[in-house]
Amino acid sequence: MIRAAVPADIPVIHALIRELAEYEKALEEARASEEQLREALFGKRPAAFAHVAVDDDSGEVAGFALWFLNFSTWRGVHGIYLEDLYVRPAARGGGHGRALLAELARICVERGYGRLEWSVLDWNRPAIGFYEALGARPQDEWTVYRLTDEALAALGSDH
Repeated sequence: MIRAAVPADIPVIHALIRELAEYEKALEEARASEEQLREALFGKRPAAFAHVAVDDDSGEVAGFALWFLNFSTWRGVHGIYLEDLYVRPAARGGGHGRALLAELARICVERGYGRLEWSVLDWNRPAIGFYEALGARPQDEWTVYRLTDEALAALGSDH
């Protein structure tokens, strides 16, 4: 079962984010607190949204998708950017990841959004195979750039 996350899901979403960061060999970079997630997802002006996959047998949250809106100037409509998709290893193969992506695709279609996109680490062959089997295609002509920490602060203080 896929459902929109509720505030009571914050602890498990936080734990899943940390599991994902560990899987991606970057646990030290996962610094978000439960309170930050609560504010981002359920504060006065939510910046992001989340859905959870609940295992039908155990009733436990098996995975999550955290996403936010982006906008295409070329298409003139919003899209969804999937920040994180993660299913616990013991629950993989049970259709949870596909169901989470299908729910986001359904939202896109229902709301007239033009695209659903995300990034994947180039070494994550199981995820790449999964995404390509769904019909997703890599955008090889684009390179993601990022400013963080000191570089972000330096540019942000440049007047």
